[in-house]
Amino acid sequence: MTVTRDHDQQQPWTWADDVWRQKVDKARAGRSLMPKQWKNGARMAVAISFDSDHETFELRNGGASIGKLSQGQYGARRGMPRILKLLETYGIPASFFMPAVSAMINADEVKAVIAGGHELGIHSWIHEFNSRLDHQTERDLAFRAADMLEKLSGVRPVGMRTASWDFSPYTLAIAREMRLLYDSSLMADDEPYELLEDGEATGIVEIPVEWIRDDAPYMAMDRMAGARPYGGPAMVADILRREMDVAWEEGGLFQVTLHPHHIGHRSRIFVLEETIRHAKAKGDVWFCTHAELARYCADQANLSVAADR
Repeated sequence: MTVTRDHDQQQPWTWADDVWRQKVDKARAGRSLMPKQWKNGARMAVAISFDSDHETFELRNGGASIGKLSQGQYGARRGMPRILKLLETYGIPASFFMPAVSAMINADEVKAVIAGGHELGIHSWIHEFNSRLDHQTERDLAFRAADMLEKLSGVRPVGMRTASWDFSPYTLAIAREMRLLYDSSLMADDEPYELLEDGEATGIVEIPVEWIRDDAPYMAMDRMAGARPYGGPAMVADILRREMDVAWEEGGLFQVTLHPHHIGHRSRIFVLEETIRHAKAKGDVWFCTHAELARYCADQANLSVAADR
């Protein structure tokens, strides 16, 4: 492993080829895992997910703002009931990624998610940034988070989404050690793919995300920072509809990431409903959790490492 000096980190043009290649190859897209056809012959797969950050979005910053904590509480108190009711109405399974601390604060939500037939996935301990942690700390927090979610839900999570999609040089190795079926934090494709670590196939399915298909960039508000909503909910609904229409034409995957404290508001929940209705109107769609999607793709591709996960 090549070690670079601190000042070299700020001068990439001085790097030897092995330095930038090592960075590029640490976690990279391998073979596509898009199946020849989706389950039951469906033309398109639809995987809806929610990041139930709630109070941890502010706690990870020190928890100094009571106002931001209350915004997180709104997501659990009002946003989640609207979301779960809507999913039940349309019979749609979804994946919920929860920081462990969020799950401990909102233990009843964990039970409601599982009772609704949805998936619970790992989403850090307290919404920490992985890239600011050393290897051992990140590893300990990841295992503690998985253990806590299992304790509260009765189900061991098989997938992970890093907080803020912050993927450190150690994250993939930790996911492999945890023997996770899938990750959903990276953005190298529209369709599922196998993750490579240092050029080696890992057997881990990546279900790619994208800020384009996330409500936070459009709806987030922080009066103490630069985050300001720059478009109305109808704009977000239009973007998601257009993403879905092309996914349909390509016979691919439509994946979306939403947040209860954003999409769960009265003036915004229609975005979720319209997205579901637009998908249902197409008629030949497989609605699935991220775990179901990853398992299907792994089975179709005969991923041997994933077989026992």
